[in-house]
Amino acid sequence: MFSAVSPFFLKKTAIKINYIKMQGINNANNWTNLIEDAISKNHIKYYEYDHFYNIKEVGSGSFGKVYRANWKNSQKYLVLKSFVNVNKTSIKEIVHERDVDFYENVIRFYGITSYNKENQDDNSKEYLLVMEYADSGTLQDHLKEHFKSLNWKDKFDLAIQLAHAVSCLHDEGIMHRGLHSKNVLIHQNTIKLTDFGLSKKVDEELKSRSDSSGIIPYVDPKKFKLQKYSLSKKSDVYSIGVLLWEISSGRPPFKERLTSDSSDLIVQIQKGLREVPISDTPSAYVDLYTKCWNGEPDNRPTIHQVVTKLKELKENKINDDFRVIVDEIVNLSNKIEDNVDEEEKQNILDYFNNHNVTSQEIYNWSLNNQNYSNSIVLLGDFNYLGIEINVNKNKAFELYQTAAILGNIIAQYNLGCCYKYGKGVDKDYDKAFNIFKKSAEKSHPKGINHLGYCYKYGLGTNVNEKKAFELYKKAANLGNVFGLVNLGNCYFSGIGTSADEEMVFKLHQEATNLGNTYGMINLGSCYKTGIGTRVDKQKAFELFQKAANLGNTNGIINLGNCYRRGIGTCADEEKAFELYQKAADIGNIFGIINLGVCYQNGIGTSVNMQKAFELYQKAANLENVDGINYLGNCYRYGIGTNVDERKAFELYQKAENLGVR
Repeated sequence: MFSAVSPFFLKKTAIKINYIKMQGINNANNWTNLIEDAISKNHIKYYEYDHFYNIKEVGSGSFGKVYRANWKNSQKYLVLKSFVNVNKTSIKEIVHERDVDFYENVIRFYGITSYNKENQDDNSKEYLLVMEYADSGTLQDHLKEHFKSLNWKDKFDLAIQLAHAVSCLHDEGIMHRGLHSKNVLIHQNTIKLTDFGLSKKVDEELKSRSDSSGIIPYVDPKKFKLQKYSLSKKSDVYSIGVLLWEISSGRPPFKERLTSDSSDLIVQIQKGLREVPISDTPSAYVDLYTKCWNGEPDNRPTIHQVVTKLKELKENKINDDFRVIVDEIVNLSNKIEDNVDEEEKQNILDYFNNHNVTSQEIYNWSLNNQNYSNSIVLLGDFNYLGIEINVNKNKAFELYQTAAILGNIIAQYNLGCCYKYGKGVDKDYDKAFNIFKKSAEKSHPKGINHLGYCYKYGLGTNVNEKKAFELYKKAANLGNVFGLVNLGNCYFSGIGTSADEEMVFKLHQEATNLGNTYGMINLGSCYKTGIGTRVDKQKAFELFQKAANLGNTNGIINLGNCYRRGIGTCADEEKAFELYQKAADIGNIFGIINLGVCYQNGIGTSVNMQKAFELYQKAANLENVDGINYLGNCYRYGIGTNVDERKAFELYQKAENLGVR
């Protein structure tokens, strides 16, 4: 219904527009006749004023008034913009609006409406421009309301749109001459320019004490020194410099110094006073707006140079920020462990959310930066966990191999984990041990911790509990939180050292303080049974609940145990069943086994021996010792299946052979 002017239509009316520009007419009636002539020849679309409703004044100034209105039965808002006088200035505005109307960052000009003025004997008309409505108000309003949620990518987007909009004007030979944050509008997160090309407006606003103070910081200082100075394209660049600072700060320039009498501020600006940079602003961005607001116009860049530089700075900033994000995610916790895939996936998604970035953005950036080995590692993580792509652990293994060849120590460690757990490749404890050993030799804390695990359980090497203890201690001292947890377990069981319950409690408390959910679970167990502290079942319940809320499936199971047995809370077998079901759905083996126990014994659900058998079988297929033993019991006692003592014996033998593995 409301269409903007097309390039074809502009070409059609070019002769008429040039004619208007060349007129030396000063009589208001003659200007009115030009408007009426343009309307009658369909050079400008006319809208009947009576068809507008819900008209509300939303702004005013020395130029006239601005109204918001609806058209006929439409719910869409439009702007009606009046003029104090119909003269050369207002005709120029119409011409300029038409010249650049097709640019995205310029408020759309739809046409003209009019009504007869009240109390006028000559039936003279009030003309109003019909224009696009900006739904988010001014740039100043937008920054005031949303600044805290804007990151530097958002700020660069605003800056680039603003500079690009002005470059479009300059390409058409139009200078804005009046840029400030109250006439830069925002519509659906897009910058929209209005009020351009009218230097007379600036003169009028500077003369008007009520309107001038707010725009002073944006005006080319040359205008204050030389009253006859003609504002130019470089004047627009000066204003852009001030607006770039405002985008970085979230507030208008010299806000505290603006008064009804700003003569002192004008003098200081003429002498070189400018706003100070905001602390988190990229230095190259500061350098750019400093060049823009240089006191000498010839020393300022062109608007096209500003646009080019802003795009370059945005790209560099995004690369720097995304590189930091990639590095932090790659180092985030242990992704390749048994039964923690969903927890680790959620940790990464939470990280993205907390840093106001999407997984799609990081995925695309990593694809486009394959010369950076951490990008390859992260793509491996995405394939491993199923982020922005279907789970493909074979592909993850291949990507880790590629990054490992490039010398990436985290990729090498991940390969060791793949071999240890059989993720994307067949299990090979010898290869896992050798990789962890090389990783430990490079002082990689996670590699040291896993090498300790190999010595503790004899994976790819002989069991050496003392060596395991020493390696866990070294990893813990290097800040590895799982080293703390494993060291605490050594003190609990007396592995490679003497049992020490106080050290158990202390180490799990440290791990908990660092936010480790396994530390929380073990600390909960300390409170539950009084290890290194007094028994406090309520505290135990709270710690299990905290770990569960953070997505740790073992925390969910322990919380289920609390509800099942009434530990630190009222017994609730149905709640226990729900929690075991939740853990089982995520793929936790102990959740699967406990769910089987519930079906076997009717805990929180009806007895279902067949279902119990299937769950034990599922756990056994994952080579879990407890699951194998439970499945052996099923065959021995005929639980959900026929009695088969030979099969039961084979399963018990298999569990025995797996032992601690």
